[in-house]
Amino acid sequence: MHKEYISLGLMSGTSGDGVDASIIISDGLSKFESIKNEYYEYDNEIYDKIHYLKDKINTSKDLKKNDHEIKNLEREITIFHAKIIKGLKIDGKDSLIGFHGQTIFHDSSEKISKQLGDANLLYQLTKNKIIYNFRKNDIQNGGEGAPLTPIFHQLIASKINLKLPICILNIGGISNITIIKNLTETRELFSKDIGPGNCLIDNWIRKNSKKKFDENGLVAASGEINEIILEQAQELYLNRNFKKKLSFDVNDFDISFARGLSLADGTRTLTEFTANIIAESLHESFSKFKVDIKDILLCGGGRKNKFLINSIKKNINEKLNLKLIDNYKIDGDFIESQAFAFLAIRSLKNLPISFPNTTGCSRSCTGGELIEN
Repeated sequence: MHKEYISLGLMSGTSGDGVDASIIISDGLSKFESIKNEYYEYDNEIYDKIHYLKDKINTSKDLKKNDHEIKNLEREITIFHAKIIKGLKIDGKDSLIGFHGQTIFHDSSEKISKQLGDANLLYQLTKNKIIYNFRKNDIQNGGEGAPLTPIFHQLIASKINLKLPICILNIGGISNITIIKNLTETRELFSKDIGPGNCLIDNWIRKNSKKKFDENGLVAASGEINEIILEQAQELYLNRNFKKKLSFDVNDFDISFARGLSLADGTRTLTEFTANIIAESLHESFSKFKVDIKDILLCGGGRKNKFLINSIKKNINEKLNLKLIDNYKIDGDFIESQAFAFLAIRSLKNLPISFPNTTGCSRSCTGGELIEN
């Protein structure tokens, strides 16, 4: 019998709108039970500060320039997380917290991944075991620090009755895929970021309206594609040296090419641009990894943008089946928060959380740092 733990995963994604919290029971290996999932929305002040800072931080030098503001916001975000933990009443010697924090900057070429969140302060406020800084060890071992969820995706796949290989497509701020060829062998687990997800659409909506995102893709549906701008943007994207990257940051993409368009036309054009990149990257990845995929399971907030999903469907091979992971009794909103709860347990047990075929690290390696007592 492998020891099981109660673990709370706290994940604030690139949308920067709030915190997903998931309580699971797991042995960090094959046993997994979801206990509770909750979403906690940031107040407008924290939300605005996150996006104000993200707009200012485009290089690692900008991290130093904005150090004072970063530390102040980090404290606010940490206190927000502490209130969540106290509200969920997580305690006991066999419980722990997987604390991801809010990504403010990620650049795989510079081997930097910066998440806002003070783990020492969080421990002082909650007195819980805290596992944090999940990406550092992977980066030190030659990896890009992301994606880190594939080992959990593999566990989820073992609970779903689908013929392998399958692909899990997570559409968050950034889109990433995990290709699962075997349910236990990590050497047959492949993953990479494949392009923008919600980031361009959200950014456009946020800067051109009072909304935070395009709910159900209704704004995009009301607009028209600017074919000239779309073609130019796609050509520019293809000429950038993105093919070898396994991880992206939202700063790798910008909305400047849509400048001058109406709210609706800009949203439609950016949505089509995003869908085209996702579709093309899916085909390229399946070819690269030499897999005959039939089923693609969708998770992440972007799966709710019906217009985006339909646009992806129009651009992919008709033999590919896009399916909501929710159809298999798995909540597609909380995959990542559950994943970091699971990764925290693996970290505590010194088990690997990243692999050469998922992050580009030189060898399978564990990650995360522990704060207790």
